[in-house]
Amino acid sequence: MRRELGKGTVLAPVPAVLVTCACDDRQNVFTVGWTGIVDTRPPMVSISVRPSRYSYDMIDKSGEFVINLTTSSMVKAVDICGNKSGKDTDKFALCHLDTTPSEIVSAPILTASPLALECRVNRRIDLGSHTMFIADIVGMSADERYIDSKGKLNIEQAGLIAYAHGQYHVLGRALGRIGYAVRRKR
Repeated sequence: MRRELGKGTVLAPVPAVLVTCACDDRQNVFTVGWTGIVDTRPPMVSISVRPSRYSYDMIDKSGEFVINLTTSSMVKAVDICGNKSGKDTDKFALCHLDTTPSEIVSAPILTASPLALECRVNRRIDLGSHTMFIADIVGMSADERYIDSKGKLNIEQAGLIAYAHGQYHVLGRALGRIGYAVRRKR
């Protein structure tokens, strides 16, 4: 039996990422839960941001941002960066988040992040409460700890976190690789 719950935004889990941005000698880091891949060729992502947020104008003006994946050791920073404004607080200092320059965009990369996606805004869509920035992934870098001797990315070892219905969760054990259920047995 199912119960009707009406309208809502419960699609879970979603990645809990820290987005960095920079513009006009300012930079900020903030939590985004509404993000995702939107295309493969070319590689594109989206983030949805309220226009009232401090980072909104930086992204809108610079046309750039970095999506930093987060781990269980970063969960406190994820929570703080989602609840404090960069307008009043230096969240990099408050959360002890070290940065390194990006290769392509002006926004910094968080050194604690296992994987960072450098993004350049391709288009924006005003939706209502949020604006969706659709961006080309113009660069990607990973912490060397998650790259094996063959150059393969093993991000599943990072302890990535997700957000589901008001709580943070660490991703658990793998259940299978894409296509495992349809592969022919040898």
